[in-house]
Formats: sequence, structure tokens, C-alpha cells
Amino acid sequence: MALDRIAVVGAGAWGIALANAIARAGRSVLLAARNGADVLAKTRESPRLPGVRLDDRVAVAPMGAELSGCDAILLAVPSQAMRAAARAIAPMLREGTPVIACAKGIERGTRRFMSEVIAESAPAALPAILSGPSFAAEVARGMPAAVTLATREEAVAAALSRALGSPVLRPYHSTDVRGVEIGGAAKNVLAIAAGIVAGRGLGASAAAALVTRGFAELARFGRAFGARAETLTGLSGLGDVILTCSSSQSRNFSYGVALGRGEKAQAPHALAEGIFTAPVLVEMANDKGIDMPIASAVCDILAGRASVDAATETLLTRPFRAEG
Repeated sequence: MALDRIAVVGAGAWGIALANAIARAGRSVLLAARNGADVLAKTRESPRLPGVRLDDRVAVAPMGAELSGCDAILLAVPSQAMRAAARAIAPMLREGTPVIACAKGIERGTRRFMSEVIAESAPAALPAILSGPSFAAEVARGMPAAVTLATREEAVAAALSRALGSPVLRPYHSTDVRGVEIGGAAKNVLAIAAGIVAGRGLGASAAAALVTRGFAELARFGRAFGARAETLTGLSGLGDVILTCSSSQSRNFSYGVALGRGEKAQAPHALAEGIFTAPVLVEMANDKGIDMPIASAVCDILAGRASVDAATETLLTRPFRAEG
């Protein structure tokens, strides 16, 4: 399967990082910017990723007909903008073109995962998902990272991994699309909780307990929706949890820190995907009778139904039970 011409839609931090990574892999790459393509093409630098130069091998253009000749398209847009982006590229797709969601979330209102959004909005596409422990600034600079790339057709998943992979970006391929999507979405909510613990100064022991019990929630949710155990404990699950629950580079973690300190959210905190995912995740869990007290506490804090202290007390006074 020839995958030599690849496009990245979205010129934010993650879009630029992915375009640079693909150029390093030796592929022809087009970065399609929804806004400001002319400026980016000239300056080769974005305010979204200051100090990082866009690789000279990356072509920059506005969203347009150039996408029709691409062998695969990565949608590096926020999860709540995924439907609009998929609809925009739909007329330009050949049947079976891999379209890879690079956002970690669940669509509000519809409760659709990103692959479902792509399937509904661009029927000719073969939906795929890219997720895992990776920060845009590090990937853009060529620092080593490993991620998971999943689509329902194993041969295509393997071909995409080879096409995007390089000595500094290692994509492991999978057919467990749902597992990869659940890990990426649920860990954002957990990262907000971990940030709250850090911002409140509750200590390293509390942080370890929170992340461990939060991962148990993620695993319960994943199993209920058909995710494979090895996916949940892999890069796109546990790996991403480890990264985003411990670093201020994570928008979700830093947003939680601000909440824990009693501060008001400011950009880039407002871009944290977990803000939008938390209520949808809890609704879906409640419908299936999945116990997710940490995610529910985050949801209550975000909605203003509980203070940080009240939500913490609720968690700490839950009945004692066997671990599981």
C-alpha cells in the first residue's frame, strides 16, 4: 500500500509536530491550515509552538483541493471540531483513504468517538486513530516518542505505522480502535484530577493513589465498551496516563493544578480536552452502571456542583471495599 503523500489538517501545535515528524520519515507532507496559511508558509513558525521551526520539507496551504491527491490524512484538530474538519475534507477523499483522528476526546451531545465522527462525516474514509504519550513540543523537535495507531484493517494499520514512523517517532499498530480512543479520552479527565491533587498540595502518596484508582476506572470503562486489556495497559492507555498525570506540559494536568489552587481557568487551560470529555464520559458510564467516582468528582467540580474540598472529602469517605 503506497502511502507517500500525507496531509495534516490543522496547524496548531500538534499539527505542526506531526508534520515535522512525517517529514523526518521521508514522506511528502502537506500541512493544511484552516487559517493563516500564508503567514505560516512565510515565517515557518507558529505562535502555538514558539521556538519550533516548521521543517522546510513541509508544504503549507489553505484547506483545499490539494488534499484530493493525498494517500492519508491526519486530522490534528480538537475533538469537538473533528466533525467539521471531516466534513470539510469529505468531498476530496478517494474511497478507502485512511483518515486519522489525532484528538483525544468524545463528541458532546452525540457521545461519538472520533472514529465514529469520521465515519459519519466522511463516508469514503477508512477511520483511524493516533494516540499515546506524546507532547507536541517534544515531537516537533524530534525527541523520541512512541504512540499507537489503530484502524480496523490490520494491513492498513501496519502500513500507516511504517509510513509515519521514524527513528524518533515509533507508532505501534493495532486494530483495537475503541481501546485506543477510550484510553486517550478518559486519561484527560484523570489528568485533571491529578492536577487538582497537585494544586491542592495533597502530596505524592495521594497522587499515586488517585492515578492508580483512576486507571482502574478507565479500565472498567474500557472493558464495558469492548476495549482489549493489552490496549488499556499499553501506550495509548497506561502510557498516556503516566505522561499526562505528571507533567505541567499537559493542558489537562495544568488546568487541574489551577483548579486545585483556586485559580480561574485561562488559555491554554481552556483548551484542555478533559473539560468537554468529563460529562460525556460520566453519562456513558452511568448508562452502563460503571462505577467511576473520580471522573464523577471531576465532573461535579467542573459543573460547579461541588468544591474541590467537598469532592475530595466525598472520595475519601467512600465505603471501604476490596481492591478491583
